[in-house]
Amino acid sequence: MTATSQAGGDGVVFVLGGGGGPLGAHEVGMLHALLERGIVPDLVLGTSVGAINGAAICADPTVGGVQRLEVLWSALDRGGVFGGSVLRRVTTLARTRTHLHGNEALRARLTEALGVSRIEDLAVPFQCVAASIERASEHWFCDGPIVDAVLASAAVPGILPPVEIAGEHFIDGGIVNSIPVSRAVALGARRIYVLHVGRLDRPLEPPRWPWEVGLVAFEVARRHRFIADLAALPADIDVHVLPTGQQDPPRYTDLSQLRYRDLSGARARIALAREASARYLEDHDLGQS
Repeated sequence: MTATSQAGGDGVVFVLGGGGGPLGAHEVGMLHALLERGIVPDLVLGTSVGAINGAAICADPTVGGVQRLEVLWSALDRGGVFGGSVLRRVTTLARTRTHLHGNEALRARLTEALGVSRIEDLAVPFQCVAASIERASEHWFCDGPIVDAVLASAAVPGILPPVEIAGEHFIDGGIVNSIPVSRAVALGARRIYVLHVGRLDRPLEPPRWPWEVGLVAFEVARRHRFIADLAALPADIDVHVLPTGQQDPPRYTDLSQLRYRDLSGARARIALAREASARYLEDHDLGQS
C-alpha cells in the first residue's frame, strides 16, 4: 500500500500523541467532539496512550465507539490494569528487575475492546509507533497483530515490560515520536487534527529540583520535534491542534503526572476536552453540528 493511499478519501488524519498517561483522557473528549460533528478520519496515527485511543476509534469510528472507549477508561480507573498492592508491584520489580507491572491485564482489556486481531481488519487505516531498542529508532506498525503493536507503543519504561515482536524489543513510542505530525504529511494528509495530552500551553522553565531534570529534558525533546514538524508543514496542509479545555494546564514538572495509576480525573478531562474541542470546531466551521 502506497504512502498516499494510506490517507485516501479527503486526506483527513487524526494524530494522537503520547506523553501523558492519565492525561490521555483528553484525547477521548476530542474524539467525541470530532465524531459528533461528522468528522471521520481517513487515517489515524497513534503514539503510546494515543495508540490505545487511536486503535479503539479505528475499530469503531462512531460516537458509540467513543462511548465504549470511555467505558474502557472507566475500567482502567477501577484498577483493572495497574491494580495490585505495593507489595505486588515491588515483587514484580524484584522478579523482572525492569518493570512494575506485567502487560497481561492491558492485553486482555485491549483484546476485548478492539474486537479484531489484526491492524488491517480495522474499519479505518491505523498505524502506531514504538521505539526499537536494538535499532535505536522509531518503528511503525502498519499491519499485523494489533494488540502486540499497541502494547509495544505504550510500553512505558519502568512501568510496563518491553514487547518482543519477531525477535526485536520495543518500548514506548513517545521516546522517538511523541506527536507524529510529519508522518501524517508523508502519508498524504491534507487536513490534520492533532489530539494531544496537554501541557503544550505551559511555557518551559529550567529545572529547580533533581527530580525535575529528567521531566524537563523529556519535555524539551518532545516539544522540539513537534514544533519543528509544524514549522515544516507545507502551506497547503490544514492543521488543527485541538484544545484540552483546561484553564490551568498540567505542569510538566508536577510529580502528580507520574501517578499513572490515578485515573480518577478521567471523566472530568474527557468532558472538558469534548466541550472545548466542540467549540473550536464550531468556531472554525469544521464538520457539521
